[in-house]
Amino acid sequence: MANKTSQPTTSPRERAFLMGVEIYGQEGLLPLADSLQELALLAETAGLEVVGELTQQLNRPHAKTFIGSGKVNELKAFVEETLAQVVVFDDELSPRHQRELEVLLGKDVRLLDRTSLILDIFAQHAKTSDGMLQVELAQYEYYLPRLTRAWTHLARQAGGGGGRSGAVGGVGLRGPGETQLEVDRRSISKRISHIKKELERVRAHRLRHRDRRKKSLIPTVALVGYTNAGKSTVLNQLAKADVYVADQLFATLDPTTRRVELPGGYKSLFTDTVGFIQKLPTTLIAAFRATLEEIAEADLLLHVVDISHPNALNHFEAVEETLVDIDAGHIPVITALNKIDLLNDPEKAQLAVEHYPRAIAISALENTGLKELKALLQKSLYETYTPILVRLPYQEGNLISIFHEAGKIERIEHERGGVMIQGRLPGRLIAQFDGWEILSEDINSKDEVA
Repeated sequence: MANKTSQPTTSPRERAFLMGVEIYGQEGLLPLADSLQELALLAETAGLEVVGELTQQLNRPHAKTFIGSGKVNELKAFVEETLAQVVVFDDELSPRHQRELEVLLGKDVRLLDRTSLILDIFAQHAKTSDGMLQVELAQYEYYLPRLTRAWTHLARQAGGGGGRSGAVGGVGLRGPGETQLEVDRRSISKRISHIKKELERVRAHRLRHRDRRKKSLIPTVALVGYTNAGKSTVLNQLAKADVYVADQLFATLDPTTRRVELPGGYKSLFTDTVGFIQKLPTTLIAAFRATLEEIAEADLLLHVVDISHPNALNHFEAVEETLVDIDAGHIPVITALNKIDLLNDPEKAQLAVEHYPRAIAISALENTGLKELKALLQKSLYETYTPILVRLPYQEGNLISIFHEAGKIERIEHERGGVMIQGRLPGRLIAQFDGWEILSEDINSKDEVA
């Protein structure tokens, strides 16, 4: 008889129970049921098994426990019935709410809110040292006000980030009269300060790269969109690249830049950035500032929308709101309505185009509509000109060169100490001349197409 070989086994996933609350007057972009469905996807992405959900509508959050005392008892009963080990709230809980609920639900139940769940996913998916630093900073800033006992709880939740440098792990000896909690908080605050300094260096490094790209006059396009909209697939098709793709939320976090050839031999640089989501934690937006600046400094945004999703318009609005939050709301946008291959009626995609700004229907997976998308990108980057009149000092030789190389000069006058140039520039370059532009009634403020 042949020997039986043992099959590898995987540890069972933790069982998670979801709790959703709708506060009158504070409704989110998604209806409560859809928001909970998204929370379930987040939980599964984090490696949890969802075993049930509960909802409540409130005029305002309960001061101590966020939900009412009766609902807490109901939640506890469901947790015991389903043998859930984790309870996940669809909102960010305050430190007080978290402490009270942890006591009432019992020490054997782990409590997460939407923010901590997203932070956990980011910790799992960050691959580069920059990305891991950004996630670590967001985790520590989130957990610091919630620290109520020994730091080991925080270190476990925060992915053990402090272990890399020992700044948090090596707590050290306590001074006279100093509690362990005070030592923990002081040590974590030092680690936060250290990470911020490291990220400032990352930010400065990326700034130098962006400056070099600007001097090369190769325009940059940032891909933005709701998580799992298909941005990485779009980039792979446009650039013939091999960016990691997975049908899950936040599959890629670290920015990836690829060169894309546009019609007519024109070149451009495309950067794939972290996907957005409704109720995106403010700690993440702050921590990912260095990454999100890649969006804010782009010449053009390519907003990828999963048009097959029932909440596509809500997702679009969530991304638009986040773009305003990161000071990128002024950048020109082209909207790519992706995944039309998943629609039962393809004509719906063409009808949807009318509801989105400068939109084009595509299927990145099946390479449908990408030729037309490239043509629209090339026209937006190289053929859309804006009238401008500037007076530049001779020391600004770089800007004078940009006007000569990329613009269309209609009049130029050499003056003492500088030069006055009137003409037209690609819209993507106008921002570089802020502070030098002369407002004149002789210039038509509307964009023209050459």
